[in-house]
Amino acid sequence: MFWLLATALTIIIAVSILLPFWRSSRAEAEPAAAFDLRVYRGQLQEVERDLSRGVIDPAEAGRLRAEIGRKILEADRALAREKAAQGGSGGRHGAVAIAVLVGLIAAGAGIYAWLGAPARPDMPLASRITAADERYASRPTQQEAEAEAARRPRPDLPEPDPEFAQLIDQLRAAVAERPDDPQGLALLARNEVRLGNVLAAKEAQARLVTVLGDRATAEDHAFLAGLMAEAAGGVITSEAEAELARALQLDPQNTQARYMAGLLEAQNGRPDRAFPIWAQLLEDTPSSSPWAMTVRQVIGDVAWMAGEPNYVPPEMAQSAPAMPGPDADAMAAAADMTPEDRAAFVRSMVDQLQDRLATEGGSAEEWARLISALGVLGDTEQAGAIHAEAQARFADQPEALTLIDAAAAEAGLGE
Repeated sequence: MFWLLATALTIIIAVSILLPFWRSSRAEAEPAAAFDLRVYRGQLQEVERDLSRGVIDPAEAGRLRAEIGRKILEADRALAREKAAQGGSGGRHGAVAIAVLVGLIAAGAGIYAWLGAPARPDMPLASRITAADERYASRPTQQEAEAEAARRPRPDLPEPDPEFAQLIDQLRAAVAERPDDPQGLALLARNEVRLGNVLAAKEAQARLVTVLGDRATAEDHAFLAGLMAEAAGGVITSEAEAELARALQLDPQNTQARYMAGLLEAQNGRPDRAFPIWAQLLEDTPSSSPWAMTVRQVIGDVAWMAGEPNYVPPEMAQSAPAMPGPDADAMAAAADMTPEDRAAFVRSMVDQLQDRLATEGGSAEEWARLISALGVLGDTEQAGAIHAEAQARFADQPEALTLIDAAAAEAGLGE
C-alpha cells in the first residue's frame, strides 16, 4: 500500500512539473508566420474563384496575385527566422526537465534506501501493539540498565560548597554508624541526589524502604522508583515498576508515581495508554507541580499519537510556584539525628533559606517554614525576629498572617 501511494504521488508530481514544457512544445509547432502563410494561400484561392465567376477582371486578379505573393514571401522569410531563433529550444528544455526530474526521483529513492526501511513490512495497529508488548517484556534488568548507563558520558557537575561537602561527609559517617536509622537514610538519599550521586542516593533510599517495611509511604516508594529510573539511564525497569505499583497501591493519587506510570507506557510504545494517565494528571495536579510542568511539554505529541489531535490541556494557574526550602518535618528529622554530626548541617540549610528570603523575598509559606525550622532548632530568639519581620511584610494579607502566626505558635513563640 505504501509503495502504491508513493508511486501514484510521484507520477502526479512529475506530470505537474512536465506539463508546462509539453504545452510550450505544442505551441512552438506552429509559429505565427505559419498561420499567416495559410491565410495568404487561402486569399490566392479566393482570387482565382472570383476571377472564374467574373467578379474581377484579369488585370485586377493579376495585381492581387502579385500583392499576395509578396506577402507570402515575407511570411515565408519570417517563418524561417522564427524556426532558426527557436532552434528546438522547447524540446531541449523539456529534455533537461525530464533528466532533472528523473535524477531527483532516483536520488530520493537512494536516500530512502539508505536511511529508510524499504524492506520493512507495514505495521497495522495489532502489529504495533504486539511489538510494544515485546519491548515491554524484553526490558533490561535494573543491574543491566545501570551498567549500560555507566558507560555513557555524564555531564560535569559543579563542585559543591566545601562546607556543605564536609557536612555531607559527616552525614555519611553517621549513617554508616547507624545504618537502620530511617531519618538519616532519608536525608542521605535526598542530599546524595542533589550532589549528582544517583547510585548512592538509590542505595540509601532502597535501604530506607527496607528498614521501614510496611511503614514506607507512597512517597518513599515513588522516590525510590524515580532514583532507579535515573540510575538506569531513564529506563523504567521491572524492578522500578514494582516500586511504582506499590506507591500507587498505597496512594493512587501520588503525583510522581502517576507521572512515571505514564512514562512507562510511553517508553514502551503505548501512547494510547500514556495519554489518559497524563491527561488526568494535568486535571488533578496544580500547574506548579514539576510533574505537571514536564507532562505539559509533551502532552500535545502524545495526544496526537494516541488519536486525540484536538486535545487541549487545562489552562495553567497564574500563581507562581513557591520556592523550595526545608520544612519543619525535615528539620525535626535532622535534629533527632546525632546532634554533634548534624547540627551544623541543619543550621546551614536554615541559613541558606534565611539569606534567600532576606535578599530575594518569598511567599508566606516560605517565611512560615523558616520560623518553624528555627523553632525546631531551639533558636526562638531568631524565630521571633523572623516572625516580626514577616508580620511587617504581610501586614495587608490576613491569610498570610494567619499562616505565619500558626508557624510562630508551632515554634513556641506564643508560650
